[in-house]
Amino acid sequence: MEALGSMIGTSLPSPTKFIHMSPKCLTIRLASRDAVSHCKVPYRRQVLAKAFSGSEIVLQKARSKTWGFECRCSAQEMESYAATDNTSQSLTQRKRLAVFVSGGGSNFKAIHEAAKEGLVHGDIMVLVTDKPGCGGAEYARDNQIPVIIFPRSMSSPDAVSAAELVATLRNFEVDFLLLAGFLKLIPIELVQAFPRSILNIHPSLLPAFGGKGFYGLKVHKAVIASGARYSGPTVHFVDERYDTGRIVAQRVVPVLADDTAEQLAARVLHQEHQLYVEVVSALCEDRIVWREDGVPLICSRENPNKLY
Repeated sequence: MEALGSMIGTSLPSPTKFIHMSPKCLTIRLASRDAVSHCKVPYRRQVLAKAFSGSEIVLQKARSKTWGFECRCSAQEMESYAATDNTSQSLTQRKRLAVFVSGGGSNFKAIHEAAKEGLVHGDIMVLVTDKPGCGGAEYARDNQIPVIIFPRSMSSPDAVSAAELVATLRNFEVDFLLLAGFLKLIPIELVQAFPRSILNIHPSLLPAFGGKGFYGLKVHKAVIASGARYSGPTVHFVDERYDTGRIVAQRVVPVLADDTAEQLAARVLHQEHQLYVEVVSALCEDRIVWREDGVPLICSRENPNKLY
């Protein structure tokens, strides 16, 4: 119950037991009272909302801009609640983010700026890097964002281990991890500790030109050498291997006949900044849903019925 209470942002007294649970509505009964509840609206958007009616807590996944629920228990009249607004932000708490970088951190900077401008419903709480002197780390320090060094090595004796990193991120109460040019393989301990909560951006249309050794200009040189006519960034969830996690979004960039790797890299990077911000925005607003076959899809903010 402690884990469930943490998930829904409240303290659950003991004893507590479930009355009803479905993909759309979860009702929890506190042992002191009898309670019955039901949900009464179309579900078109994956947004969590909470209501408290004395003896019960109702969690609802709402998928429309107009939604509500009704609750009834032995000690109270029926209560109703309805809201019509931009539900994706107003009904979700701001997410707490950790960003991982190894270089200049231009995607990190783009996400940070978007968060400050209100385009991302989240805040960067901490930066993780394997290169404490990199541009991304300097930017974090300039913006009063704590910097953690990982992994531990001969050149970085003050760095943390995988277990210490998990514990530190837990202490920061991080919701999501965002890899933005981090060149180290994410350890299995981190993947298991944050399931479906780690994103990466890669500068090619995965699964092409991905995997160990494919990073930076090496990717763009390989794309040009192959004769591929299109490239572009991919945002994907992270698993225990390089670049093999489920794809969330991609953006197509034409490869021109006279392109150099540097020219192609610049055009792809421009799209990376836009695409990553869009995906992180959806992530922070709980607009990423999972198809039955395990493929993640984004729910449009403007049209709740549209998945892409």
